[in-house]
Amino acid sequence: MSEEKKENLEKNEKKEVEAKGNDELGAMKQELEETTDRLKRIMAEFENFKKRSNKERELLYNSLLSDIVSSFLPVIDNLEKAAAAETEDENYKQGIELVLKQFNDVLAKFGVEEIKTIGETFDPEVHEAVSSIQDETKGEKEIVQEYRKGYKIGTKVVRHSMVVVAN
Repeated sequence: MSEEKKENLEKNEKKEVEAKGNDELGAMKQELEETTDRLKRIMAEFENFKKRSNKERELLYNSLLSDIVSSFLPVIDNLEKAAAAETEDENYKQGIELVLKQFNDVLAKFGVEEIKTIGETFDPEVHEAVSSIQDETKGEKEIVQEYRKGYKIGTKVVRHSMVVVAN
């Protein structure tokens, strides 16, 4: 074989190796891009999963708290009645008031609030009207009396207030 043919053969082989290398490099780049894209999608899915899990956990916590609080509300009602009752034993009355205050402090600690009633405008989302009266000195749908206190946690109503509405 002549020298010139050998050089041409070597050049052709070099070109083939370079072309093969370029093809492999292109394939590797494409695979890297696909892997990167897949990783980004998985990371986004994981972030969405974390947000959804936190929201579900919060809803479950609020639901459980609401159930527990609603079971204690009759006890609080009775303590309020006992504190309002007339008695000659002042120490007994103070004891009842302290227990009631402790209950209210615990409820406040967990974000439980009383629903405002007297003097407020009737709102069917948080109030339950048990009767109505005609009173020209009061505004329309103004609450004039409260039969039973209502409570809420954030925006969720645990128990509606039972009220008397004017006009």
